[in-house]
Amino acid sequence: MKIVYSDKHAQHDPQTFIVRGVKQRSAEQPERATRLLAAAKDAGHEVIAPKAFGLAPVQAIHRPEYIDFLQIAAREWAKLPGASPEVVPNVHPARYPATYPKSLVGRAGWHQVDTGCPIGPGTWAAALASAEVATTAADMVLSGTREAYALCRPPGHHAYADMAGGFCFLNNTAIAAQHLRATHARVAVLDVDVHHGNGTQGIFFERADVLTVSIHADPSAYYPYFWGHAHETGAGEGDGFNLNLPLPLGSADAPWLAAGDTALARIRDFKPGALVVALGLDASESDPLQGLKVTAAGFAAMAGKIARLGLPTVLVQEGGYLSDDLGHNLVQFLAGFERGRA
Repeated sequence: MKIVYSDKHAQHDPQTFIVRGVKQRSAEQPERATRLLAAAKDAGHEVIAPKAFGLAPVQAIHRPEYIDFLQIAAREWAKLPGASPEVVPNVHPARYPATYPKSLVGRAGWHQVDTGCPIGPGTWAAALASAEVATTAADMVLSGTREAYALCRPPGHHAYADMAGGFCFLNNTAIAAQHLRATHARVAVLDVDVHHGNGTQGIFFERADVLTVSIHADPSAYYPYFWGHAHETGAGEGDGFNLNLPLPLGSADAPWLAAGDTALARIRDFKPGALVVALGLDASESDPLQGLKVTAAGFAAMAGKIARLGLPTVLVQEGGYLSDDLGHNLVQFLAGFERGRA
């Protein structure tokens, strides 16, 4: 399988992650991508560089004021008296009607939903390169490649049209799906990350041309908490085109794969022309975030089920954090996908 990768991801090396009030280094480290790349190379997969697409694919998903904020935030933040090395918000507009602020501190609170998405000097360059990785993989599929894997970092599925969160800045999965819409009237997104793909859901929530399906740990007790519940089915024209399949914390292969069968049945009914898989390997039993207990064999089995849909497919890397099994889980997923295609 062809793998799209950019080493520009390493320009984003977040140091700030506040868990239960305690500041620690972010789990979303550059080593994630280098481990995945090494494992893929060792397994014989071909690695290629992304093409430059400029801002157009990003602008098709994200709002102008948000793109502007991401581009200038680190530079302008550094000019503030006593500013920290990274942009970390301390005030948010919450759930009530609010006015867009002029202050950079206010803009940070408006555009960064939590403290898991600090912005440093290299964040914008890394995020844009990650989006170009996803767009290149989608472009390959549009050009006739049956499947391509976008080794994206930073990840993207928690990013809304105008809001970063959960390690994510630009929504690579949504960008890939929208790029596929250039040819396909209907595109499906299947998110198998341990966390709900809330940003992707939000972006397509009122649309009927992109079906969004997410299998994840129950958000009533797990990030992102406020989104990902089963009753969220879409709105307006998109009503019925969002499917959430939350699982109890600690669920292992059997319920995860059963949820996969439900997800794939809905995708078949939708009859899309192409598929985007938001590939989170953090559902692993050895992942440090410990939301679900999926084994390497489980990842391979899920991949085979997805491949047997027979759809042109873009695999977009989302979560999956440092453990001895991270690279192995990727290799098993890719192998399972290729067996399913055979």
